[in-house]
Amino acid sequence: MEHDETGCRAPEGPILCINNCGFFGSAATMNMCSKCHEDMILKQEQAKLAASSIDSLVNGSGSGSGKEPVVSGNADVAVGSVESKAISAQPPDVLGSSEAGEAKAKEGPNRCNTCRKRVGLTGFSCRCGNLFCAAHRYSDKHDCRFDYRKAAQAAIAKANPIVKAEKLDKI
Repeated sequence: MEHDETGCRAPEGPILCINNCGFFGSAATMNMCSKCHEDMILKQEQAKLAASSIDSLVNGSGSGSGKEPVVSGNADVAVGSVESKAISAQPPDVLGSSEAGEAKAKEGPNRCNTCRKRVGLTGFSCRCGNLFCAAHRYSDKHDCRFDYRKAAQAAIAKANPIVKAEKLDKI
């Protein structure tokens, strides 16, 4: 009798996720399991971001006052870039396997930038961004253009900020 007065009922049984993933859902997550609910929220956020970026590209990314005319040539270029982003937003299963295969085929074997020796997995990456063999891994052996002195000075300056006390006490 108390249940009829409050309008609350106990669930009749466990509810499966509406996406048929095999897990149990709840009314708080729209009858979805927590994983499917989080995925749905992420997709909605991405759709909102895409819509806002398209709007900003179509309307112009200026000050937003609306007084500046939109040039049709710029709009065509912007639409082309949006379409390419939309194509790359497809699931990674469809696009990822073909792009990964093409990138590996174009890249070729890893080679030392000084002597062109094949290094494979044993190559050493330098801070200048190049890959070297064991003989040329040190900065003095390959004419490294990275400025280690300035990098060290910047790291020390960031780690040890200057602390100055006030000269006069505030009242």
